[in-house]
Amino acid sequence: MGLMLASLTVLLFGSAVCVFTGGSGKSASLMGCVTSVIAALLAMGAAGTILWTGGESSLRAPWQVPFGSFFIAVDPLSAFFIIAVSLVCALAAIYGTAYLGPYRGKKNLGVSWCFFNLLFASMLLVVLSRNGILFLIAWEAMSLSSFFLVMFEHEKAEVREAGWVYLVAAHVGQACLMFLFILLGGQNANLDFDKFTTPVGAASTLFLLAVAGFGAKAGFVPMHVWLPDAHPAAPSHVSAVMSGVMIKTGIYGLLRMVSLIGAPAAQWWGWTLLIIGAVSGIMGVLFALAQHDIKRLLAYHSVENIGIICLGLGLWLLGVSINNPVLATLGLMGGLLHVFNHALFKSLLFFGAGSVAHASGTRNMDLMGGLGKRMPQTSLAFAVGAAAICGLPPLNGFVSEFLIYIGAFGILAKPGAIGSPAVGGLIALAALGLIGGLAAACFAKVFGIVFLGEPRSEASAEAHEAPRPMLFAMIALAALCILMGLAGPVAVKLVTPVAEQLLGNANVSETSAMACGLLRKISLAGGALLILAGALWGLRSFLLAKRVNSAGPTWDCGYLAPNSRMQYTASSFAWPVIDMFRWLVRPRLHVLFTKGLFPQKADIASHTDDIFRRNLFAPLFRLLSELAQRIHGLQEGRNQLYVLYIAITILVLLLVKVR
Repeated sequence: MGLMLASLTVLLFGSAVCVFTGGSGKSASLMGCVTSVIAALLAMGAAGTILWTGGESSLRAPWQVPFGSFFIAVDPLSAFFIIAVSLVCALAAIYGTAYLGPYRGKKNLGVSWCFFNLLFASMLLVVLSRNGILFLIAWEAMSLSSFFLVMFEHEKAEVREAGWVYLVAAHVGQACLMFLFILLGGQNANLDFDKFTTPVGAASTLFLLAVAGFGAKAGFVPMHVWLPDAHPAAPSHVSAVMSGVMIKTGIYGLLRMVSLIGAPAAQWWGWTLLIIGAVSGIMGVLFALAQHDIKRLLAYHSVENIGIICLGLGLWLLGVSINNPVLATLGLMGGLLHVFNHALFKSLLFFGAGSVAHASGTRNMDLMGGLGKRMPQTSLAFAVGAAAICGLPPLNGFVSEFLIYIGAFGILAKPGAIGSPAVGGLIALAALGLIGGLAAACFAKVFGIVFLGEPRSEASAEAHEAPRPMLFAMIALAALCILMGLAGPVAVKLVTPVAEQLLGNANVSETSAMACGLLRKISLAGGALLILAGALWGLRSFLLAKRVNSAGPTWDCGYLAPNSRMQYTASSFAWPVIDMFRWLVRPRLHVLFTKGLFPQKADIASHTDDIFRRNLFAPLFRLLSELAQRIHGLQEGRNQLYVLYIAITILVLLLVKVR
């Protein structure tokens, strides 16, 4: 626990110092980066020890805040999330030192780094907290610090809108969490987690409050509407932290609360997460496929991957409710491992997106192209992340999805597999298969449009490779994606202590050994494939070493005036797939042809709105706005009137109490 307290102290110290170095962007970046990296190493050291030993470390101290004590602890579940948070934040800090370089002298970078360190510290405190009040304080600090980071370029109208939508969503979720803790605290007037009791008959209500409260942060559909706006608005290293680990605090909170509430009261708990996972995964990847903004596209893929995590957690709860420990273990381990894997490849992809936007001056993929030749290291790292997020072997995304697959297949292969468990397995398999295929189509579009072909703008034609700190962060994450994929059995061992804590049975080690056996064969095949590819590349280099190589333009079928307009755009590449699902995502196609025998100009454009925002939240917000305007007269600015409101409220409360 001493290392964790030291980590938090370093972050708070760095945050305070950064504020006073804001006039010097270079000093603020250096201080913010150094303190983040030191704090991350301290935190990972403490968490790694807990995961290795399977033990627990805690600190409880009295404080003046009511309803319990200052209570923090590290157990395997907390340690697992601490490692993910610390790793991503450290690399994001290194990346951010170069990414924020162009803003020196234009923005107060000290304030930005202050909130970055506060976000890091608050995420650590969220997973450490064992008291409801402390947890809510940390949760609010996390929401506010990330809000100010999203508002970095607040002079832009779309950034301000994204920030306010995110703030509203965060506080709607927090309201649900307040009710959850009040119910768990009960009559004890103590919100320490180890004093929580589940009221008789209230377990299902508590579960639904946890799903709503933590799902708003995680990005469950339809509570995801803040995410596609906030992530593109934030600086790319902040987007990586928010998408890679901040939204995972919602998954952490859900796991923690389910463990406190107790075993599932009914099968519908698992069904709830299965349906949320299938809908979030499929809708997230479909909306991603329709995007032109590369960071907005990646934000929707976060919704997709949260859906995959939910599929695993749904199988976990379903397995517990039907007393199938193998299904429960594989679902839980697959979901947990995908939390970590998504943190790696999604952070890598956001770093890559920030690099190409940094070089080309735009996030619009239709204005990019040909960046692979100009940014070879970035393109290679991005390709690794793209393959990993598609779940392709031998990369890390495949390992976690494989565990969910074999869990779902296992329930179907069980003799006499009928009824809802078998249907749940079918839903998980169908959703994972469809998500994987659509993700492959989406990232074929992204990589082809951004890195291949010819530049579609002058800025893209003059693009340059990213600075070294940005490249270091991307290469480190790409290496981890490959390592976690090749060392699948080791990755499973990483989450086994967490599964043992949450499941509390001896079958975890047996199921883990079975999964490791299967993954060992896949890892050997993947390693052999890489060795073969390396050998062939070496043979090619040897054969071409003494030959004169010449380069020329790509063959253009005899056409003498090729240009970038002849290439696929992001819209045209994705349209055949989007058109197949038009009944679901409701795309709009605008076509304009000029008249005459030889028209000089024709326009065609497609646009896909988020149907949940357009049809659900936009009407709701309009209704609330109209209601607020009607009751605005109650707020006239006179103190006497406000005193009258207070007196009436007190009188009503007294009457209720007397009654």
